[in-house]
Amino acid sequence: MKRSIISCLLALSLPAMASEYSGFNADASRVSFVSTQMNVPVEGRFERFSGNIRFDPDAPTSGSARLEVELASIDTGLEEADEEVASAEWFDIARHPNAVFESSAVEPIGNQTYRINGTLTIKGKTHEIATEARFEPGAVGAFSGSFKLKRSDYAIGEGMWSDTSVVADEVEIRYRIAAPAH
Repeated sequence: MKRSIISCLLALSLPAMASEYSGFNADASRVSFVSTQMNVPVEGRFERFSGNIRFDPDAPTSGSARLEVELASIDTGLEEADEEVASAEWFDIARHPNAVFESSAVEPIGNQTYRINGTLTIKGKTHEIATEARFEPGAVGAFSGSFKLKRSDYAIGEGMWSDTSVVADEVEIRYRIAAPAH
């Protein structure tokens, strides 16, 4: 009897651990990038994006994610550059306002890290990507990681901007995507 009372008191004093995360928490999320122009790293971010995550740490392979990034929300730190990348030669925001990532598989690889496979669509072009992300559990759980893409795969920077000696073809995308625990 004494053991049962102690067990009940301990159970009541410990916070309940949520086993599933779903939805999206924009305040705890971010999407940024690093590109290289004339051998100088250029960092920027996107201010507006939305998504939906569904993840159960006890059943990680059933997880899924969808993220839509509003390309017009780019912030390179230079208004002139932000306006340039909205053009048809870059993101063609008038015709393709969003970049969309949609997961197809989640695979645990150890130490709270997962390989997430999916497709990324930018400017009407879709390619498969894979990224490794570390999961941080809590009241709001978050996946943090990065991956590299080739802007030429998505026709980002056409015409005179396609010269990769001026603007490198490879762009690193960094993210932290969060969802509340349920």
